[in-house]
Amino acid sequence: MTAFASSDGNDGAIGWQWEIRGVNGRGLDLRLRLPDGLGALEQPLRTALQKALARGNVTVSLKLQRAAGSAALTLQEPLLDTVMAALQVVQARAGDRLASSTAAEILGLRGVMEADDSVALPEPKRLLAEADTLIAAFVAMRRSEGRALAEVMAGQLDRIASLTDAAAETATLRAAAAGTRLRAQVAELLEATEIVDEARLAQELAVLAVKADVTEEIDRLRAHITAARDLIAKGGPVGRKLDFLMQEFNREANTLCSKSGDAALTAIGLDLKLTIDQMREQVQNVE
Repeated sequence: MTAFASSDGNDGAIGWQWEIRGVNGRGLDLRLRLPDGLGALEQPLRTALQKALARGNVTVSLKLQRAAGSAALTLQEPLLDTVMAALQVVQARAGDRLASSTAAEILGLRGVMEADDSVALPEPKRLLAEADTLIAAFVAMRRSEGRALAEVMAGQLDRIASLTDAAAETATLRAAAAGTRLRAQVAELLEATEIVDEARLAQELAVLAVKADVTEEIDRLRAHITAARDLIAKGGPVGRKLDFLMQEFNREANTLCSKSGDAALTAIGLDLKLTIDQMREQVQNVE
């Protein structure tokens, strides 16, 4: 969702510069910075941005600048009359002791000549037409970034898929080893005591097997991988759905680690959590 676009324009007397910046955001937060007198642009701009964007913190600014030499100088006659009257009083009192002031010196006095800062604002229709082009360039930049992100996340999904397959294989090997170990422990228990409730023993063994089984977690991880790949291939504003999927990925990885009971499976689970977290960071950049 990070992107930038700008454009410049002028109508001779005044120039302007558009800028639009976007950073990551959970929703769509629009901030418009417009010059005084052009508040009528705000609602059309918001409408255009809302049609083009779904997420991100987006700031649009418009700056106006007078063209060099476009300001006109105006003679402030009331002030000139006051200055001339004051000069007459001074010369009447000083006589020949003071040199006469030239017209250039009088015009150079502060306030006698002033620049006219008033200038007609640019036509809103022209500004809005440029804004449409600016938004299109901004969206194009976001799409370019999105394509790069899609490649990165596809690689991360491949890594998650590979780790999931490794977890499934390790869990199968762990189950065989655990079965052998459990049978040996049960045999020792039977030798140590003559009083054994075989029904209760079978029930406890079943509970242990269920607690250690990670088949459901593996299946859900694979389903999430397929869903994430479909969303990325679909395109469009899928960031929220991907963000939800990353939470589900993380939940399954946590459960896998808690049920592993095996150093190798735990290591795979930790690698899964790391890769999922890295992908989650990238998903925050997706619209």
